[in-house]
Amino acid sequence: MPVRSILVPTNRKVGASHFASQTKRCVTIWLALASWLTLESCGPAEREVSPSRKPLVEAVYASGFLKTVDEYAVLAEGEGHVQEKLVSDGALVKKGDPIYILSAQQPDARYQIARQNYELARRNNQESSSVLQELNFTLQSLQSKKSFDSINFIRYQNLWNSQATTRVNYDKAKLAYENTTHEYKAAKNRFDKVKSDLQLAFDNARQQLLIAADDAGRQVITSKMEGRLLAAKKEVGELVRRGEQIALIGKSDAYYLQLNVDEQDISKLQLGQKVIFTTDALHDSVFVGRVSKIYSLVDTRQQSLRVDVAIPTSFPISFSGLAAEANIIIRENEQALVLPKSALLPGDSIWVNKEGVRTKIKIERGIETLDEVEVTSGVDSATRVLIVE
Repeated sequence: MPVRSILVPTNRKVGASHFASQTKRCVTIWLALASWLTLESCGPAEREVSPSRKPLVEAVYASGFLKTVDEYAVLAEGEGHVQEKLVSDGALVKKGDPIYILSAQQPDARYQIARQNYELARRNNQESSSVLQELNFTLQSLQSKKSFDSINFIRYQNLWNSQATTRVNYDKAKLAYENTTHEYKAAKNRFDKVKSDLQLAFDNARQQLLIAADDAGRQVITSKMEGRLLAAKKEVGELVRRGEQIALIGKSDAYYLQLNVDEQDISKLQLGQKVIFTTDALHDSVFVGRVSKIYSLVDTRQQSLRVDVAIPTSFPISFSGLAAEANIIIRENEQALVLPKSALLPGDSIWVNKEGVRTKIKIERGIETLDEVEVTSGVDSATRVLIVE
């Protein structure tokens, strides 16, 4: 900006006050000019970057709990005090197995006999019972003897073929092998029959117990499925009211993840999406599952939606209720063209350095994270993108 000079005519006298006024005006003009030049040279700073190729993942965070499949609450259908608790927490149960017996005031002898017979049949039907262990030991001994006699028979057969032994020794070895084979088959049949009889005796004893308990005015609480008793909520002597939850049962070897997803992320969810999760109990391990069910009802209190995730059947621990944190993978690209999110302008545009000229161009976005964004069109890895600091 040119500065106009101040001329003082020489053909007239200039007073001291007039000269001071003109000098002050000149200084003011020079200060204004310096301020304008400073503002022109101190615009916003920019830095130049280029898009880079890198893996990029868009995910939705969710938290929840590990649950057993088909988990259900056992409710009392009557009232009374717990007379007997037949199953401990964590034990495996079969469909129809008694869990609790709610008793009347006067127990009778028939019930007590049925109860004792049931306990005896249950113990005998277990793999660790003395009856089955004895038969199994005999079976294993005959199996070992059968293997030895088989090897011995083959050895004498080879000797007989090469005429290196007598017919008597060969016949003895053959007879010993055949006898042992018959003994093993007989022992195996006996083991299978006894095991089947014990199972039948157990089933009959259980049915008799139910009948006796009903006749005595008791209520027997049974399992409706085969699985694991996760929690028994009542102890002997405690009062049980009709409709009260007294136990929790679920599958013994099948689990799923029950997650709560923020309602703002609902539109991104789809069945089959990959889920990466960790649990507090196994914080050093990472597991993978798939979205198996998306519920329709939003929890208005938590402003979240329930999502179930199917997980591998070979989960290392057998506990229900473990806290878990998960990321539901929405999109992922191993070779995404990525820019810092700070480069974006309103309307999905950016500033670029195009042959030395500052130019605004339009782009299309793909995967987004908190700090980065995938660019699917409009730029390439050679584009010089300007970011205003």
